[in-house]
Amino acid sequence: MNGLALMFRRLLQLYTGLALYGFGISLQVSSALGNDPWDVFHQGLARRFGLSLGTWIIIAGAVVMLGWIPLRQKPGLGTVSNVVLVGVFADLGLWLLPHPDGLALRWTYLLAAILVSGFATGLYIGAGHGPGPRDGLMTGMAARGVPIRVARTGVELTVLLVGWLLGGTVGLGTVLYAVLIGPLCHWTVPALRIRLPEPERPTEHTAADQAAPEPVSV
Repeated sequence: MNGLALMFRRLLQLYTGLALYGFGISLQVSSALGNDPWDVFHQGLARRFGLSLGTWIIIAGAVVMLGWIPLRQKPGLGTVSNVVLVGVFADLGLWLLPHPDGLALRWTYLLAAILVSGFATGLYIGAGHGPGPRDGLMTGMAARGVPIRVARTGVELTVLLVGWLLGGTVGLGTVLYAVLIGPLCHWTVPALRIRLPEPERPTEHTAADQAAPEPVSV
């Protein structure tokens, strides 16, 4: 695959993943069976202070990305795109999706949301354009010596508690998401990772030739 085709594939995979991730959020929120921890927080902010859910996703993502500065994390194209687009597609999905009448349809929304989110995560991370702001916060903390499980659990429990106190929806869907999303991503991220070509390394002979002084003509 040539460089232009590879770049197009990576961008297509990145933006498809971000669109699906936002749509997965809208499915789970519409189910009203419990959001994932961060969206409990986003929904709580929306209910308490106004503005749409997607707007708060964007605002929170931008604030979290500022937290990368002391952690010396560098955002990529995928990071910035995540901040801007996931909230847009979450709001679009909430506007387009019909209200799920009946428990069976609500459960269908919830299970579809978890599957879509797991697939979408594999797509946008596998594109290799950088993690989302929340994932980057975890890896940045891990790079500073905080075990990643401790960092992730501590941050997500905090936003879950604050979001619940603000009025975000916590329920069985919150638990199912927490239990299932890890195994799903464990499969989708490596399966959807785009293999990037390794830079060419000079052979020992070439390196030696380059290091040798040029002959001087007499």
